[in-house]
Amino acid sequence: MPDLSDATRGRILYGGDYNPEQWPEETWHEDVRLMKEAGVNSVTLGVFSWSKLEPQPGERDFGWLDRLMDLMHGNGVGVVLATPTASPPPWMGHLHPDTLPRDADGRTEWWGGRQHFSHSSATYRRYAAAVTEDLAARYGTHPALTMWHINNEYCTYDWGDEAAARFRAWLRHRYGTLDALNTAWGTAFWSQGYGDWAEVLPPRHAHYLRNPAQVLDFKRFTSDMLLECYTAERDIVRRHSPHLPVTTNFMPLWAGQDAWRWAEEEDVVSVDLYPDPRDPLGAQHGALVQDMTRSQARGPWMLMEQAAGPVNWRGVNHPKPRGLNRLWSLQAVARGADAVCYFQWRQSRQGAEKFHSGMVSHAGEQGRTYQEVRQLGADLARLSPHTAGTPLHAEVAVLHDWHSWWAGDQEARPSREVDYPAVLSAWHRALWQAHLTTDFAHPEHDLSAYRMVVVPQLYLLTDRAVDNLLAYVRGGGTLVCGFLTGIADGDDRVRPGGMDARLRDLFGIRTLHEWWPLEAGETVAYEGGPRGTLWSEELEPDGTADATFPYRGGELDGLPAVLRKGRAWYVSTLPEPRALRALLAGAAAGAGVRPVLDGLPDGVEAVRRGELLFLLNHGREPVTVTLPGTHRDLLTDTTTTGRVTLGRYGAAVLTP
Repeated sequence: MPDLSDATRGRILYGGDYNPEQWPEETWHEDVRLMKEAGVNSVTLGVFSWSKLEPQPGERDFGWLDRLMDLMHGNGVGVVLATPTASPPPWMGHLHPDTLPRDADGRTEWWGGRQHFSHSSATYRRYAAAVTEDLAARYGTHPALTMWHINNEYCTYDWGDEAAARFRAWLRHRYGTLDALNTAWGTAFWSQGYGDWAEVLPPRHAHYLRNPAQVLDFKRFTSDMLLECYTAERDIVRRHSPHLPVTTNFMPLWAGQDAWRWAEEEDVVSVDLYPDPRDPLGAQHGALVQDMTRSQARGPWMLMEQAAGPVNWRGVNHPKPRGLNRLWSLQAVARGADAVCYFQWRQSRQGAEKFHSGMVSHAGEQGRTYQEVRQLGADLARLSPHTAGTPLHAEVAVLHDWHSWWAGDQEARPSREVDYPAVLSAWHRALWQAHLTTDFAHPEHDLSAYRMVVVPQLYLLTDRAVDNLLAYVRGGGTLVCGFLTGIADGDDRVRPGGMDARLRDLFGIRTLHEWWPLEAGETVAYEGGPRGTLWSEELEPDGTADATFPYRGGELDGLPAVLRKGRAWYVSTLPEPRALRALLAGAAAGAGVRPVLDGLPDGVEAVRRGELLFLLNHGREPVTVTLPGTHRDLLTDTTTTGRVTLGRYGAAVLTP
């Protein structure tokens, strides 16, 4: 199958969403001039153009898009052509109310925004396939076309009647019989046993707590229905352009899609990434999303959207300080991106996102935003020959699974203070700050290539996943596992003993007596001075652990907070950041994993991609980094020996 290299053709793609239908045609030629000056070589067209392409049912207006495709090709700008199916025209909802989704309370989500489609609606799917077919037939061989982009940020839920019918069909396929469904859902509790498939509904609004296994399956179903929508359109464009890659854009660490499964159906894995410029951990959030996306892609990936300046959907929307847009873009390249793109090219003057920045802001070409966009274009042109298609090697893997997240995020749980994405981020941050490059992996993936695997939290683990972890440790790998892991099986059924018995044996735990969640701001002390947050557990060791680090004080005094048995560690709390960093760095050193560079100043990130060393200063003050030997900086074409100075939000890309 084609992949990202078929679109990049040895370059880093640079550009973004282009929505010229919002502007008079004379603006298009000015846009092309500015694109060429900024080094833009790729634009995404048509993402929200359905009402323009199909103003009335069955009618087609392709003239404007014909002119745009030809204009882009004539000026050397490739086109990522989108199917417009994320935002149906008003006529569809008006004529076909069945295409509109309903929420858990039965309320209809009307047109007037976007993503107002029912993934289960046969009518919606028919119209989506028709416009995709005509689009692909017309432009599938156009010389400007480099890639297909299906829909946009798939994120809709639907609890309506047509979705209910498809949910029942999905459950029949999964379980076969009502007896199997009742067993999996534990319907003996609260008299929920089903005697007829017609009784089964999506987990709509209920008087009290909903069945968590039913909710879990509904989340699985929703991801699968959206994936059906994607693959239906993907298959259409593939018939017309089998030589071109196909993608759709993920939202970062979004709960609605099993992105491991989705990535298997994509030629190119792409993501939209919008860290808050005022967040002191914004760079780490970016690194987490980039590492996860690269791992889903199993190689180079596409940054489909980012903001050149402020967004419009936070409570307070701060612009990016001078230099930060360049720094975060180079961070993406360092972590495997072969495409750096934005929403959007020109900032809108009307509509819901007129305060969301563009590469050309309201200030125009003299504005700081566009001037920085030009500088970045020149930087990426310098890096392209050295980076495009090159791999990034990691010796540490962080395990993550959407099904475990979905199951653990249920209404009735030991502590609502435990937020899975926050725990995952805390563990990744500790590794990032220790300058240990990480991949992400599914718990059932082959882990043998990694020296160390960390499990921040996997509440639900299948038998296959548990066996995989045991085999990894038996094969010589180092496993560091966080609290509330291995509690439930694949049906969200609590394991006997409160944790899988094989894992208890692996870590040297005889009995897990009780979970002891902590209040917000509460901490517990354990041996060596660190303090734990968020969680603790009443564990009785079985005497086989090589080392235990006991709690000090309180109800758990003397019981183990951390255990190590051979190469397997269990951490029953969330250590404060410095302590978690020290623990993981120590375990990594024991596994033979070294940081990219030793002795880096605080706030400096170091990443190796291929033969290149990226140094990124996330601070506002200049810093000097000590280097072994002599290097050439590709960004400045200068040679440095022994040290390099990075200015505020500065970067260097060094080759030996």
